[in-house]
Amino acid sequence: MQNIGAGFIGLAFPGCCLAEKNDSAILIPQAASKKLPNIILLLTDDQRNDTLGCAGDSIIQTPNIDKLATKGVRFENSFVTTSICAASRASIFTGVCERTHGYTFGKPAVPKNYTLNSYPVLLRDNGYRCGFVGKFGSVMENSSEMFDFRKDVRGPGYLKQPDGSKKESTEIIGGFANDFIKEDDTRPFCLSVSFHASHAKDSDHTPGKGHYPYPEGVSELYENQKMPAPNLSDPKYFETLPEFMKESMNRQRFHWRWDTPEKYQANMRAYYRMLSGIDNVVGQLVQTLKEKGLADNTVIIYTADNGYYMGDRGFAGKWTHFEQSLRVPLVVYDPRLPENTRGRVVDPMALNIDLAPTILDLAHQQIPNHYQGRSVMPVVKTPSLKNLQWREDFFCEHLMENDLIPKWEGVRTQRYKYACYFSQNPAYEFLHDLKNDPTEFKNLVADPNYQDVLKQMRAKTKKYTKQYTRSKSNG
Repeated sequence: MQNIGAGFIGLAFPGCCLAEKNDSAILIPQAASKKLPNIILLLTDDQRNDTLGCAGDSIIQTPNIDKLATKGVRFENSFVTTSICAASRASIFTGVCERTHGYTFGKPAVPKNYTLNSYPVLLRDNGYRCGFVGKFGSVMENSSEMFDFRKDVRGPGYLKQPDGSKKESTEIIGGFANDFIKEDDTRPFCLSVSFHASHAKDSDHTPGKGHYPYPEGVSELYENQKMPAPNLSDPKYFETLPEFMKESMNRQRFHWRWDTPEKYQANMRAYYRMLSGIDNVVGQLVQTLKEKGLADNTVIIYTADNGYYMGDRGFAGKWTHFEQSLRVPLVVYDPRLPENTRGRVVDPMALNIDLAPTILDLAHQQIPNHYQGRSVMPVVKTPSLKNLQWREDFFCEHLMENDLIPKWEGVRTQRYKYACYFSQNPAYEFLHDLKNDPTEFKNLVADPNYQDVLKQMRAKTKKYTKQYTRSKSNG
């Protein structure tokens, strides 16, 4: 195996038989690791990469997350391998893609062996106190073994409290997270804080607070702000799509959220308030860490479970291969980093399946060989990335059985993206040159100048699907 940073990353051979619990995780002696850090993973819902002040959004107010980025490292190119909460959250826990763990809505639970090799279980086995608060979002066998402290919270929306009042789910999640941090326990901890925000309340189509419920403390934000039109609002982006996309759930939900100027303005303001509500919780957690004397040894990771269409291409939701669907924010704040590594924006491609190995690496634990992701800490720790060996492409897919969400599989490289919507008859392919066409407007599948690239991308996709398909011996 290749030794990277404090942890170990085995070469990924996902088709191999998965070991039982503890067969692939070895305790690293405390003496060899100095003081183990605390780790907080902050996971939002339906937030794409550019909806943060530190990512260039001039309207959104996210000062606490921005401060983490200023003192940490922000990944400019962070993606999910499946753009839906159920599959993505299972991938975050297990370090493998949807095709391997097998879970999404309507599918059986993540098998036991993947759960028992998830980052919370491996950390608990090696002395960490593990907590979870918020939206679990997946079904996993043996999930009771993952956490010492678990508080599932319904949402999004306003939940009745014991005193009869109502409180928005983001605030409730923040309160439970603070309670966990304040517990008197000398063990290092790993806390997963999983927000419902900024997911819409799909059962309520009332524009504004009904569809995008936000905490009362942010209700005055953006009140007089005119929200700019989506970057890809030109009708051409919708008109050139195939019919199965024009009739998909992406279009159906567009009419719930963005199809009139009044609805767009009300919902965008409310959506941004949800994000600012999350930012307030981040600030509260940082303050609690300071009060407990834990701030100097607690790593904070901020990311999302999938991207989001805010009217771009005439779409709402996620699920597809386009950049707005796959790209997510990723900020890694480690207070132990030297000054020359802080405040950087880095280019290497990071994935949701990198989160589990990153957390294990931070905790000085061995990373299971079957993990398909890799720790991003070498990127975080290295001031100059010129000679760093890193991935040049990644596999992505969406396999949910739903007539309004077409299934697909494909590969994104640094320059090209290929997607095959294989459930169509005949199959429908996309090929994009991201360098010459960053908006992915042109489909180059029939372009004679790109036939060699098309063959290469088809071959890459075929190789990944074969490699990542779970064998019967793995559950």
